[in-house]
Amino acid sequence: MQHSINIDSLTTRYGPQGHAMVTAIESCVHCGFCLPVCPTYMVLGQEMDSPRGRIILMKSVLEEHVALVDALPHIDRCLGCQACVTACPSGVRYGELITPFRAYTRTKRPWRFEKKLSNALTEKTIPYPGRFRNAARLGRVVKPLNRVLPGSLRSMLELLPEEVPQAQPMPTLVITEGKRRARVSLLTGCVQQALAPEINWATLRVLVKNGIEVVIPQSQGCCGGLSIHTGNYSQARNMARKNLKNFPQDVDAILTNAAGCGSGMKEYSLLFESQKDEELATVFAKKTCDVTEFLDELGLVAPPALPQPMRVAYHDACHLAHAQGVTAAPRRLLMSIPNLTLLEIPDGGICCGSAGTYNIEQPVIANELGKRKAENILTTGAEAVALGNIGCLVQIRRHLRAMGKLLPVFHTMELLDMAYTKR
Repeated sequence: MQHSINIDSLTTRYGPQGHAMVTAIESCVHCGFCLPVCPTYMVLGQEMDSPRGRIILMKSVLEEHVALVDALPHIDRCLGCQACVTACPSGVRYGELITPFRAYTRTKRPWRFEKKLSNALTEKTIPYPGRFRNAARLGRVVKPLNRVLPGSLRSMLELLPEEVPQAQPMPTLVITEGKRRARVSLLTGCVQQALAPEINWATLRVLVKNGIEVVIPQSQGCCGGLSIHTGNYSQARNMARKNLKNFPQDVDAILTNAAGCGSGMKEYSLLFESQKDEELATVFAKKTCDVTEFLDELGLVAPPALPQPMRVAYHDACHLAHAQGVTAAPRRLLMSIPNLTLLEIPDGGICCGSAGTYNIEQPVIANELGKRKAENILTTGAEAVALGNIGCLVQIRRHLRAMGKLLPVFHTMELLDMAYTKR
């Protein structure tokens, strides 16, 4: 007979994260507003694959009414996109439930060999740009063998680009042009450094054009976002501590140009709650800001017109729009560029299916969502796509190409840089 525990005791049993979990569970009134915005509910149509259903499942597991192995298939199918948070009228902080729940179950779940191997590859390569770059090049060599590989490994290979760019080390300090308006530090990211280093360079040039001095700590590391969102708190804290130590405090903001990184860094205060680094982590999290949000608040130096008119569809990255609540700023920046017409994507708030490592772990659902996103983009008649996250860029570009559509996909900073440099 299973032992039942009172939900209130979770705060004591699971520590600070237990308190966040209890608050999220108790806030849910099961109204169903989350259902139509949940990507997995849209694809699968099952109650247990919706936020409301998952909250019931997680509560039942924690109270020991439902076996963990019965709940995991539904929990694992959650993208963590947090569209439900935006839609929820009761203010349920769903992210503060599912992330600690994944951390709690990490050592309790029955791991299959394929999953262990997939975890090891992602956790030992993705957060380290040099390793990831080398692994991606090796992956290009073995890609012809992908039909005989397990599903998750096959998904990894299918996501690789045709070419892996050379490493492009960045300077430690860039002085602004003219009068200094602000001083910031910049997170350069992991996957982005390896697959699209030009995004960081475009960001740097745009910041300098806007009178912003930029400090780039060479000893910085991965933000820990992927580790946080998969429940690997031990790895996440080690990565976060490195950044807490190496990022300067005498800056106006700590900028990110990848939505997933910004979201992860803003969770440092919860990650270190009731620990010795909590105060420093809280200050760090409060200073973290997406580059579009910072430029919008500071006031953008008016960019020149693009050389040619361009119709651009803007894609909301989930961890920018839903997790950080940043939607207006990037649109205002893009609309400030003469010759650029901004277009909205139907069902724009629905995830593209990238979601960190989701398109590796749940390739069938991820492919369906990626296909839907690409189809919705094409209905706009856009000539290009703008967005604010490297994972979304890889996913959307892949699905557009699969449809034979060679639409260019840009980071918002790349389009601003294009205008300033008249390229």
